[in-house]
Amino acid sequence: MLGDLLSRLTDETTALKTVAGAGDSRLLVTAQEMAAAEGLGLGAYVTQAVQRYANEASNEEWATLMGLLNRAADPGAVCIRRALESALRE
Repeated sequence: MLGDLLSRLTDETTALKTVAGAGDSRLLVTAQEMAAAEGLGLGAYVTQAVQRYANEASNEEWATLMGLLNRAADPGAVCIRRALESALRE
């Protein structure tokens, strides 16, 4: 299930739809600003953030993510939020 979710979020169109549909305008604006700063479109930026998160997250972060996903109505939005928050800390 998590593998399927991550696979879908590495598709730019799906990632863009997920972040736009998350209902978090602050997250959307922040992601747009971060994408512009790197010279990328929003979909490409979110895709890269999810890929980087999947490759570099600590074991503790994965445990936290799994707990959040189990309670989430929208697992895709949770995963993107965590990936973008991780990118902000870098």
